[in-house]
Amino acid sequence: MAITMYGIKNCDTIKKARRWLENNHIDYRFHDYRTDGLDDKLLQSLIALAGWQALLNTRGTTWRKLDEAVRITIDNESAAKTVMLEHPSLIKRPLLVTHDQQTLLGFSEESYQHFLTENK
Repeated sequence: MAITMYGIKNCDTIKKARRWLENNHIDYRFHDYRTDGLDDKLLQSLIALAGWQALLNTRGTTWRKLDEAVRITIDNESAAKTVMLEHPSLIKRPLLVTHDQQTLLGFSEESYQHFLTENK
């Protein structure tokens, strides 16, 4: 099974998820938004798979640091995409995408076990 994990390598949750995959001998490709890039086309494909509301992390530090005037304008896909392109750390992580476009957002050992068992 081909899996791609999207995120930012220095994120603690990404580190836990990668460690879990490696400890369970799951092959995956890691795409770091900061080093591998995040462009409009990639973000649009991720939005199509998971939805902009699910991808937008409104509980993190980056969201809290945004000016309130900016936050209140993010009420649609276009606005969300613009701010996520500018601030990739606003995208919830990790995001797993399988070869057949199944997705899992976030990390817990139980959810990974279930997701990977279902998507063999």
